[in-house]
Amino acid sequence: MKRSQFLQYLGVGALTTLGSSLLQSQPLAAQSGGVTVKFLGHTCFLFTGGGQRVLVNPFRQIGCTTGYRAPITQSNFVLISSRLFDEGYPEQLPGNPRVLFEAGSYKVDGWRFEGVEVDHDRVGGNRFGFNVVWRWQQGGVNIVHLGGAAGPITPAEKIPLTRPDLLFVPVGGGPKAYNASEAMAAVQELNPKIVIPTHYRTSAADSQCDLDGREAFVEQFKARYGSDAVSNRGSDTAAFNAGSFNATTPQLRTMNYRF
Repeated sequence: MKRSQFLQYLGVGALTTLGSSLLQSQPLAAQSGGVTVKFLGHTCFLFTGGGQRVLVNPFRQIGCTTGYRAPITQSNFVLISSRLFDEGYPEQLPGNPRVLFEAGSYKVDGWRFEGVEVDHDRVGGNRFGFNVVWRWQQGGVNIVHLGGAAGPITPAEKIPLTRPDLLFVPVGGGPKAYNASEAMAAVQELNPKIVIPTHYRTSAADSQCDLDGREAFVEQFKARYGSDAVSNRGSDTAAFNAGSFNATTPQLRTMNYRF
């Protein structure tokens, strides 16, 4: 997708904005059957379910994403947390997906998405601006993707984000995303059913990448919720349905990128 096409899509008149109160008082979608999640590197995931494919945070191969494969995959919707290259680069995507990149409440082809703006740094957005947290329902599963959140979640931001089935939280620190302790604070604030860590250092990164690995977050999670609450999927793909969310306290599921 060329830059001109991207900009044209970002201004689409086909997106119908809903009032926030309407989105919060009605189901986000009338779907069931579960969702399959594929980890494409960094904060990029592909969600398949409800007859649609939702791609979050496609990136350019640079810096901390140097060694990942370009996430060039077919999708119906693309959600972008920021327009930094590591989490907002949809230019090469095939087809003609609907691209959402600004905070707001949207209804698109019968699907509802809510984007909540939070700080993308620890200085009030003065360095990296703002990050969009996305919430939607797919296959009957309520999903929150925090993108590159770095600022604490305020009471107003918490209202539309609390108690999701799946929470994708950055854990690797650096100047524009949560470190392990900040990620744990977000988990405790939002009380999700299952947590999947994102935005951490892997062997994909070049030598200049300023992220830590996910290990510190995993250890803090174990200390808070117990070792039995943590498991590794051992794969880049996981499937979730209504039966996946029976635990009474948050569960951590790590996913492994296939190099």
